[in-house]
Amino acid sequence: MENKKIIKVHIADDHQILIDGIEAVLKDEKNIEVAGHSLNGQDVLSWLEENEADVLVLDINMPKLDGLEVLNHLYKNGIKQPTIVLSSYDDVKLVKEVLKIGADGFLAKKCAGENIVEAINSVYNGDQYFSKEVQKDLVAAAVGRTVRKKVHQDGVFTSSLTDRELQVLRLISIELSTKEIAERLNISTSTVDTYRKNLLFKTKAKNSVGLAMYAVRNKLL
Repeated sequence: MENKKIIKVHIADDHQILIDGIEAVLKDEKNIEVAGHSLNGQDVLSWLEENEADVLVLDINMPKLDGLEVLNHLYKNGIKQPTIVLSSYDDVKLVKEVLKIGADGFLAKKCAGENIVEAINSVYNGDQYFSKEVQKDLVAAAVGRTVRKKVHQDGVFTSSLTDRELQVLRLISIELSTKEIAERLNISTSTVDTYRKNLLFKTKAKNSVGLAMYAVRNKLL
């Protein structure tokens, strides 16, 4: 039987106690290995020059270079480093900012312990990861905006979402099940499934989390 790939993680935070806490959570995970850690942003970049990490867990507030400066450096140099941002604050503006410069996930420190394993596995597998609280905050901040046609970098227009699709998108994003959405909108479950498929096709998202993140990232809500 083929051995499962070990995910190498680098943890960057200016508090050793937080690093130790995350390491304690990860120590029993057979497919995750802490390959290194840093206490400041400059050390993160120096470490990455000599080593590789499958996932970088990066604190926003660090000395020398903060997390945003580290992300900007990687972004400007074309370095695709899967990254989960940690912050004491789950401010929507901050989440949007780190998304724009290449972050793949965002965790508030208060829930890092319970979510870090799922976050690492999700980001390693090419998905975005955001804690439930952050997802809800993003969707709440977006509610009420008009749906517009957006242009991708390749110049292709995305299809505008209908009012009903927008309703379904919001309900998916707050984690309602297909049955719950059907009951809320007084439609059949098969109709909800159709709307979901249409949303995935139009947004090119992979799953429900991707739907919410794509909508916010591209200002579709």
